[in-house]
Amino acid sequence: MNSIHTYTSILSFHTYQTKPYTREKARKGGSMTKLKHYLWLASISLFISTFTFGGGYVVVPMIRKYYVEKKRLFSNDELMEMAAVAQSSPGAIAINLSVLAGKKVAGLPGVFINAICSIIPPLVILGLISNWYAAFAANVTVMAVLKGMQACVTALIIDIVIDMYQLIRQESSRLLRLLVPISFVANAIFNLNVIYILFFSVGLCLLDTYFQQTREAS
Repeated sequence: MNSIHTYTSILSFHTYQTKPYTREKARKGGSMTKLKHYLWLASISLFISTFTFGGGYVVVPMIRKYYVEKKRLFSNDELMEMAAVAQSSPGAIAINLSVLAGKKVAGLPGVFINAICSIIPPLVILGLISNWYAAFAANVTVMAVLKGMQACVTALIIDIVIDMYQLIRQESSRLLRLLVPISFVANAIFNLNVIYILFFSVGLCLLDTYFQQTREAS
């Protein structure tokens, strides 16, 4: 009976996580619906922050899976825009992106919920590891697990890079399509600082937008 109850609980949690949801439902559903919405935000932020290894970019496919594909709370284009803002903003990319997703979905309460729930798991895990760091670092099994995670993280990052580039290729602007190889060469070959590349790209896009608006006005 215990195993059946456990399986039922896991199944119901998965069903709730993957059930389509919209911001309009939260507005029309009253306080209880909003409370369920906030609980979902807290649970999914804790889940992503706890089980996502390998840096901030790995959070992008996780947020896309639950926020975009399963719940359909915002579009893939909006996610890519938020990822760009999270990358260019101060602080950890994972927390920045989680905060932006919370703001998009639930406004100011979503910001606080996602920020707190994204910070708690790393603090707890690092606090536990720091007490036994020497034994943890010397453990062959643990090191093998981390090496395996590195391979998975690499695959996830490559997947999100391909998806982002495909979205850029759909744009009508040639400048955006050219900025991808230019930025890659500038960073990978000439080892230019990412900040300079970002400011250069933003400046070019602003100029391109200005000239387009000028041509349309004339």
